[in-house]
Amino acid sequence: MHSRSHPRGSTFKDPQHSRLSKGHPVVSLADHGATAGTLRVNLTWQAPSAAVLPERALLLPWRAKRPAPWQQAQGPVMVTVDLDLACMYELADGQKGVVQPLGGLCGNLHRPPYITLGDDNRFGAASGETLYINLDKADQFKRLLIFAYIYSGAPAFSRVHAAVTLHPPTGQRLVVELHEQDPHARSCAVALIENRDGQLTMRREARYVYGYQADLDRLYGWGLQWGRGHKAIE
Repeated sequence: MHSRSHPRGSTFKDPQHSRLSKGHPVVSLADHGATAGTLRVNLTWQAPSAAVLPERALLLPWRAKRPAPWQQAQGPVMVTVDLDLACMYELADGQKGVVQPLGGLCGNLHRPPYITLGDDNRFGAASGETLYINLDKADQFKRLLIFAYIYSGAPAFSRVHAAVTLHPPTGQRLVVELHEQDPHARSCAVALIENRDGQLTMRREARYVYGYQADLDRLYGWGLQWGRGHKAIE
């Protein structure tokens, strides 16, 4: 797929989308129809071809058989990329935690933390990964940090054309593109949702770190304890 194409599911010139940027980073969710019901947060990305990976990933053992010069390539080799969408939460009563694929911390939409995670997409399917936030319990939220990280396969966010789109029940969708050029950044704080005087506001963060959840935690002062984890092999 052409390297300049947009992420699947994101049409930034569509009037139904509002693209958050450095010059337009903060919005009121109420102004975008997010006052009740379920807010859907969707991460999409594209699997790059092997041609865009760092050269070291394409090296072969010297004894490996090379294709004969008359053999034609059958198209670009696609690389399996696994990005994860997650959310740290702090509730009005002081409860803190995280909803994420690792550890099976999928949350609950109808009980605290009033956030749940859809299926873990490990292959960059068009549906991406989705978080659901219960806006009927908006008064129970103090702050929510939506973030994404590269679990495996991608050298950088910019190579997979990742984007996070918030779908309110009504009104414009809100888009944050993840196009960091630094190949060492493994995680990104996408957006911070805060309860300000009973109204939820969202601020585009797009802050990249070289580490993972614990590093984002320190950056935002969440105060959770973290340990190493791996996904089960399917």
